[in-house]
Amino acid sequence: MRKYQAIIKFTMDDQFMSFVPPHRTYVNYLLNKGIIDSYAVSMESQTCWIAINAEDKAEADGYLAKSPLYKYWTYQIEELFVYDSQHYRLPAVQLN
Repeated sequence: MRKYQAIIKFTMDDQFMSFVPPHRTYVNYLLNKGIIDSYAVSMESQTCWIAINAEDKAEADGYLAKSPLYKYWTYQIEELFVYDSQHYRLPAVQLN
């Protein structure tokens, strides 16, 4: 399994916000299945970053294509060489 970063630019229209709840349901499903590691959105720059676990770029693209917000997106997918976060660290030891 490889890790990919999807960098998504989106545009909004009057219908956009109506697709957000089903999109969030889909993202939560992928998070729960371990397909998505992280998901971040900036409304300021209208950009979204998603770390995806997939066999190849085509599989990662397939996950993105199933989103209800897909028609609002332009994006690129890049394979990651290093991915590190607090989530992957061991908890800090606390002496009692």
